Amino acid sequence: MSPQPHDRKRPTLLRHWNATAITFAVLSVVGLVGTWIFNALAIVQMRDYLGDWFGSGPAVNSLGVDLLVVAVAGSILIIIEARRLGMKRAWLYIALSGITAFAFTFPLFLAMRERKLVELGRH
Repeated sequence: MSPQPHDRKRPTLLRHWNATAITFAVLSVVGLVGTWIFNALAIVQMRDYLGDWFGSGPAVNSLGVDLLVVAVAGSILIIIEARRLGMKRAWLYIALSGITAFAFTFPLFLAMRERKLVELGRH
């Protein structure tokens, strides 16, 4: 497929970025910074991370289960969509979520998915 007329003027780095992809990318950065501020605080305060997450009462336990189910569903979506669109190394988004945050990797995947859709002309 030939590039769109407006894509020819854009630098290669910005090609295929639309408003939706940029929005997801911004959310990804917010997810990374927001979670790592609290992760750093937990480390500095030498907190029991999993103990705090799953042992601080029913409301926090509910949030933990909520996020776990969303992360599993999102991981399945990442694998299925990446295969459908021919995106390579989708497993990295899932693996990186274990050392960063799913609040970072899932919107990042959505941004890259949107770029792929634009590239394929399916948007």
